[in-house]
Amino acid sequence: MFAIVAFLFLGIGFRIGREKSVYKVTGESVKEVDTTVMNEVLARLKQYYLKPEDIEAKKLMYGAAEGMTASLGDPYTAFYPPNENVRSKEDLQGEFGGVGIQLGYIDETLAVMAPLKGTPAEKAGIRAGDLILRIKDEAKNIDRDTSDLKIDDAVDIIRGPKGTTVILTIFHDGENESEDIPLVRDIINVPSTEIEWLDDGKVAVLRVNKFGEQTLTEWNKMVDQVIAQKATGVILDLRNNPGGFLQRAVDLGEEFISGGVVVQQRDRNTTESIEVGRSGRLIGKPLVVLINKGSASASEILAGALRERVGTKLVGEKSFGKGTVQEVQDLPGGAGLHVTIAEWLLPSGKNIHEEGLTPDVEVKFEFDEENPESDNQMDKALEVLKGLIK
Repeated sequence: MFAIVAFLFLGIGFRIGREKSVYKVTGESVKEVDTTVMNEVLARLKQYYLKPEDIEAKKLMYGAAEGMTASLGDPYTAFYPPNENVRSKEDLQGEFGGVGIQLGYIDETLAVMAPLKGTPAEKAGIRAGDLILRIKDEAKNIDRDTSDLKIDDAVDIIRGPKGTTVILTIFHDGENESEDIPLVRDIINVPSTEIEWLDDGKVAVLRVNKFGEQTLTEWNKMVDQVIAQKATGVILDLRNNPGGFLQRAVDLGEEFISGGVVVQQRDRNTTESIEVGRSGRLIGKPLVVLINKGSASASEILAGALRERVGTKLVGEKSFGKGTVQEVQDLPGGAGLHVTIAEWLLPSGKNIHEEGLTPDVEVKFEFDEENPESDNQMDKALEVLKGLIK
């Protein structure tokens, strides 16, 4: 019933990269490109297109840039117009103006998967499973139904500056009529990590939702709790983690790996081995890692390295299979470019691009309608972990 989940407080996609950079582009490489056809198309559009007022130079320029990157056939090398580039950065930063809901589809209708605690959406009574039938923002001059609205477009409409208002037409399950709910946007600060305790507080579940700018700081606070509470074991939950900064995956891997290679990175000319650079605080702690088909990029790097280097058992479903590295480059005018610069390899040298990681203990997630809070994959991870605790 649920499909294509996206967040208004968490990025969607499978992009990873180094820290963001700014590049100056020289004209040397473009001299080789014959732009005759492009100029001819532009001339003919201006001469023949029915609505010449719709021909905007900036839109044409962005469209050409999107076409150039798309022509490579690499879904991870992409051009981002200014508004999309801003959203991409916000997702990695974990802070932006919005209402705090996770979006998805229920029976092909735009819906709320979950509201974030303490946000305008939750305070207004919006619940998981609510259908979003219409979105209205007078300041943006937008008033449209959601029947053919893509999630990314819905995200763009619903996000906005703090203090501004967006109106969602909501249909609550079990009710007869929809209602218009005005939401005043606020700054949504979304942690990239969460901690939970199982087995009467003995086992720590460390959930990492993405590898963003604040992940290491948040992670260190969770490790402090693990040590203070003297956890007997750890379950690292990387399910539905689409990736993020490569270095953050290395940082977390160092917590469990005592030395040597964490990941290899192979670019056009060289292969670089990235090794442990610090003394981890959870080395030797019994550990199990949860993955699924939403685990990609940096989360696969971490899971694969832990299995190869310390023999960690992977539980769940086969991961997505993204083994390339993207670098985030800022362009003039606020646009951005995510460009594939390398491929990453497991410590053994294996590249799992388009293959993914196969779990040691395969468990498909089973939704229990009578007990929707149950998690059979987590139950299995706990069972495997208990077998490791002496």
